[in-house]
Order: sequence, then C-alpha cells, then structure tokens
Amino acid sequence: MSAGFFLIATTAYVIGLTAFSLWLTGRKQSAEGFLLADRSIPFLLSFGTTIATLVGTGSTIGAVSQGYLYGWRGAMYGIGGGLGLLLLAVLFGNVRRLGFMTMPEELSYYYGANRVIKNAVACFMLLASIGWLGAHILGGSYYLQYVGELSPVTAKVAVAAGFSLYIIIGGYLAVVWVDTIQAVLLFVGFVIMAVVAYSEASSLGEQVLPEPGHFAFLGTSTLLPSITLSVTIAIGVLATPSFRQRIYSAESESAVRKSFIASGISYFVFCSIPAVIGISAWRLNPSLENPDHAFLYVAQDILPASVGCFVLICGMSATMSSASSDAIAAVSILLRDLFQMVIGRMPRRDRAVTLSRWSIVGVMLCALLVTLPARDIIEYIQQMISLIMSGMVACAVLGKFWPRATWQGGLACFVGGAACSCYFLMDDVANSFWGGAAIPSIATAFLSGIVVSLATPRNEVTDDEALKELVSERAALESAFDENLTPITYDT
Repeated sequence: MSAGFFLIATTAYVIGLTAFSLWLTGRKQSAEGFLLADRSIPFLLSFGTTIATLVGTGSTIGAVSQGYLYGWRGAMYGIGGGLGLLLLAVLFGNVRRLGFMTMPEELSYYYGANRVIKNAVACFMLLASIGWLGAHILGGSYYLQYVGELSPVTAKVAVAAGFSLYIIIGGYLAVVWVDTIQAVLLFVGFVIMAVVAYSEASSLGEQVLPEPGHFAFLGTSTLLPSITLSVTIAIGVLATPSFRQRIYSAESESAVRKSFIASGISYFVFCSIPAVIGISAWRLNPSLENPDHAFLYVAQDILPASVGCFVLICGMSATMSSASSDAIAAVSILLRDLFQMVIGRMPRRDRAVTLSRWSIVGVMLCALLVTLPARDIIEYIQQMISLIMSGMVACAVLGKFWPRATWQGGLACFVGGAACSCYFLMDDVANSFWGGAAIPSIATAFLSGIVVSLATPRNEVTDDEALKELVSERAALESAFDENLTPITYDT
C-alpha cells in the first residue's frame, strides 16, 4: 500500500464524517444540545458510542503491542475495560435520574454540593480529558508515521486537526452517530485482520495458537504487572469523563445501564482479538523495531492493499471515536465548571455553542503539546491514569457509598493517589515490580480519603439539600444572563 493512497483515503474519510456532521446538525443548536444531545440518546446509540469509545487507541495500538510482546497478555486490556464498564453500570448508572451535566457536578453532590470538591474535580477532569486526547493523538499519529510516512510532529498535528473538524461542526449528537457507525466498521475490520493474520502465520508451518509461551505472563514475575494493566484500564473507565457523558446524555437510566452492560460483555468477547493479531504479527515478523507498530505492520504488509486500507481506516475510526468523546467531555467541564469558577457565571446562551467550538480547538492544542515528547502508548496511558484518575475513583466511591466521607477526605484521595504515582515515576524498581502505579495508587487514595474523613467533621448536608443547592445555583447563574431561560430541573 502506498503512502499516498492511504493519505488520500484517510482524508476522504474525514471529509465524509465532516459532511455527515453538517447534514446531521444543520439546525441551530443550544449549548445543552451541542454538549449532551438534549439528553435524548437511546439504547442503541448509547451502546454504539460506548463500545466505539472503549475500543480506541489502547485496543488498536496498545493491546496489539502487548500481544506481540507478551502473548495473551494482550487480552488483559480488554478484560480491564469490560470490567470497568460493568462496574460503572452497577455503581453509577443510577445517577442519570439526577440530571447532572458534568462529573464535577456529580462528585460535588456526594459531598454536600461542596464547591472546593467541585472545583478540584473540574481541574483534575480537564487534565484527564486532555491526557486521554493526547493518547488518541499519539495513537493516531502512528498510522500517519508508519503508513503515511509523515514526520512525528506533522503526523500529530494532522491527527489533532482531523479529530477537531467534525466535532466542532456537529457537537455531541454527531459524535454519538459517528461513533455508532465506526463501531460497526472497527469490529468488522478487527475480525478480518485477526483471521487473515492468523491464517498467514499458520501458513509458516508452525503452531500459532495456543502455545505455552504465550501464557508466560501468568508466571510469578509477570503476573502482577499483567493484573496491573487490567486494573489500570478499569480505573480509567470508571473515572474517564467521556463515559460519564454517556450516563448524563442517555434518555433514561435503563438505557444507559443496558448499554454499559452490553458494551462490557461485548468487550470481553472482543478482548482476545488484539492478542491474536499481536501473536500472529510476532510469528510473521519477530524483529519489529517498535512493538506499537504491530497492528500497522499487519494491515500494511500482510493484508491485500484494499483490505489493509479498510482495516487501517477502521483503526483510525476507533481512535477518532474515542478522541471525539473525550473532547466533548473536556469542553463540558471547561464551560460548565471551570468557566463558572474563574468568571463567576456560566457563558451566555447566545455564545455558548461558539465558545464550545473554540474550546475544542484549545483543548486539542493542549493535548497536542502533551503528546510531543511521548513515545510508548501503554506507558503513557498507565502513567496518566495512575497520576490523575486513581484519586478520582476513590473520591467518587467513598462519596457515594460511605456516609462518613467528608470533602477534606475527598481532596485527600486526589493528593494521596497523585503522590503515590509520582513516587513510582521516580522508583524504577517498584514500578517494574508492580508494572505501574495503578494498584498502589488507588489503594493509597482510598486510605488517604478514609483517614482524613475520620479526622474531619462529618458532612451535615443531606442529599436532597445538596441537590436543591446545585439546581438553584445553576438556575440562578443561567437566569442572570438569560431572562427567558426555563431552569433545568432534576428527577428526584
């Protein structure tokens, strides 16, 4: 497959998505319509966008590289993702009835509508969204570097620009529709790639699957790092703002629970496919300079040109779908939480959509800068999740399920998780033993939150009082700048 052919096909695909976004959202949008599709996403669209977001950069580039290096360890990424979705459905699916728009709003509710928690979570969540966007830009740039023969910087800039285009035009409604279409494409593409790669590897006359060496990650010295990989991805799903957007935008609690459970089960089924591709790629070429290129190697060098191009477009689709969801989540937090924190009010309704679009550009630029020094996708994801998201999970779980949790304890979760992760970044021995900081980091986050909560005064604000305060605060801030506004209400 020539570089020019792939670049032309990719450009045509992005233009097609952009045209679809224009057609889909050719009417005037409200801010809530742009960011949450008016909370009307049914089960099928929720399922499609959830699975497309989950099967993103990590599954295409990262999980296949783990299969190339460690055999069936490539399936651990999918196991963690599926487990995270099931836990999210069980633990937090019911928050749809409360009508939140962002994760900072949700977590502040658990702590008596505390503004300190809300502002802290907003800052951490914006960083998390930018971090995930960075992962998708890094993963997408591999396609343009390996197949399109572009320089690393040029590839990253091109990917960021492509991600931004159809999101800026269509908003969240375009995202969920495009994600659903991409979910179909990427599953078809992955199955084709796995079948062809396995067939080609088998033609070499050697056993491909199963083989004892491919289960070496279950050994004493490598089992813990493999478990850490799954735990890391599960934490990422539980704390990633884009998955919370699926809850807030669903038409009902039932729709979002069903979509998460169906997506989690589907991902458990899917998790073996990246491992098969990675193992087959190692059989075909055990001397790739960069294991992250295993997926791209099979698509470009093993598959027929037309099929390979289709599969690469499917891989790009997976990366783009994940990126679009994280971009929308970042902008929701930026405009609904951080804007209020800094300016003291929410944006005017007649400017909200324009500000949302400019915010997408700004967020994407920040994510681009984050990725410039990054090289390894799995290492990047593990460090980012343990540093930012382990504290988020502890804060959310303690706040929702432990009545004794205080806002000071919630903040301590963030500090404890981040501090533990920073220690691991400086201690190569501990990092190698654990395979990343995720497990110690989330344990430290929970312990910090519990200890500080027990040492600080009990929260006396009831859930009903906290909800009323959040509703009143939002209505007052919005109506102050739009006298014709009908305040948003919540089901109780």
